[in-house]
Amino acid sequence: MKRRKFIANSSKVVAASTVLPLNAMANNAAGKSNQKVKVALVGTGSRGSETWGKSLLDGFGDWVEMVGLCDINPKRVEYAKKYMNAGSAKTYVAKDFDLMIKETAPDVVVVTTTDRFHVDYTVRAMELGVDVISEKPIATEAEQCQRILDTEYKTGKKVTVGFNMRFMNMSPEIKRVMESGELGKIISVDFQEYLDLDHGSSYFRRWHGKNKYSGSLLVHKASHHFDLVNWYLDADPVEVQAMGKVAFYGKNNSFRGRNCRNCAFTDRCDFYWDITKSQRNMDLYVKCEDADGYYRDGCVWDNDIDSFDVSTTQVVYDNGTILTYTQNTNLAYEGQYICFTGEKGRMDVRLYNRQPWEVDAPIEIRISKDTETTKVYTIENGKGGHGGADHKVKDLIFNPEKKDNLRQRAGSRAGVMASLIGIAARQSIETGKKVVIDDLIKFHTTWQG
Repeated sequence: MKRRKFIANSSKVVAASTVLPLNAMANNAAGKSNQKVKVALVGTGSRGSETWGKSLLDGFGDWVEMVGLCDINPKRVEYAKKYMNAGSAKTYVAKDFDLMIKETAPDVVVVTTTDRFHVDYTVRAMELGVDVISEKPIATEAEQCQRILDTEYKTGKKVTVGFNMRFMNMSPEIKRVMESGELGKIISVDFQEYLDLDHGSSYFRRWHGKNKYSGSLLVHKASHHFDLVNWYLDADPVEVQAMGKVAFYGKNNSFRGRNCRNCAFTDRCDFYWDITKSQRNMDLYVKCEDADGYYRDGCVWDNDIDSFDVSTTQVVYDNGTILTYTQNTNLAYEGQYICFTGEKGRMDVRLYNRQPWEVDAPIEIRISKDTETTKVYTIENGKGGHGGADHKVKDLIFNPEKKDNLRQRAGSRAGVMASLIGIAARQSIETGKKVVIDDLIKFHTTWQG
């Protein structure tokens, strides 16, 4: 169902249902006031135990209570509980997820598992009567997106997606410029994502480098960026065409091992990573390896790596805008360059991040109206996790006094649209054909997600 028809059919419901903070919804539904939101967390790896675990409890403990922790690895979930200082929270293994919901009666389940399993816990939580906060991506396959939408429609429960990039310091400013009409109708968007050798390689030594777990970096990583463009434009993707390959990592080397610690090539490999230098990684992963066989310091030259390390994606939107998105994962520097070309002008946004010639440089925004008229200003990078965005997204969700004036809170529809662009791009690369979004998904005509 197209965005404009969707808004026309459900604007009253959206206005009533999507801007309330989570605790307000939970307490209103239960006829309660001044009570903490009961949270259960499934997936206690780094993102779960830190961003949606320790940081959530440290920053929002007045509003949130962690009642249950669940993970496929029994050792990791016990360590996570101690690391998070989760008090009386009960711990469960993955097969006992239903039991956790029954015994702890959470108001919301936070899903931070390996990406391919997001759908299973999101769907099951809603079937058991619980709202969900899902880390991005909401899903890695089109049929998973359909399952989530169908279940949300059937149960009436709600999914919120943790698109923290909407909360980086530059994002609200870009959104305000777009909504001001200063650039006129947007004709095209160019979005270039640069990952340096340190950050880029980290994806390929983890499960993220395997499409069967992450859906590819076009889903796991780029869904952030696709969501931003969807949000900036307030438009829906229509068709997608892409090119990409594994050009640097994976098979593109003459030697490889299972993982760094027991590798015979540590003195030759530029990507040797000593996990033993991080006590947190040792406790969270190495000491838990015998329970699930996952090696956090996997080899970046693994022959099974099939997530594209370089790609270019073109997206046509229902308002006529064309997006060109490129992703490179093995550069000497890191950052983003985003350009919006409109009928009345152009906006160039440069995010400098971990670049050797200037560290922590401010974000530069340039608005040009013609060959002689331009203005340049800067915005400081935020402090804290993901440039301060991790705290802000949780503040909007849990703070009962926070207003969502820029519609930054993302629901299932936003999550699905972002994932579908990446899914379509991956399919386009694999088949060499253009992919139409409407061929991948069916929205319910009365859906209010």
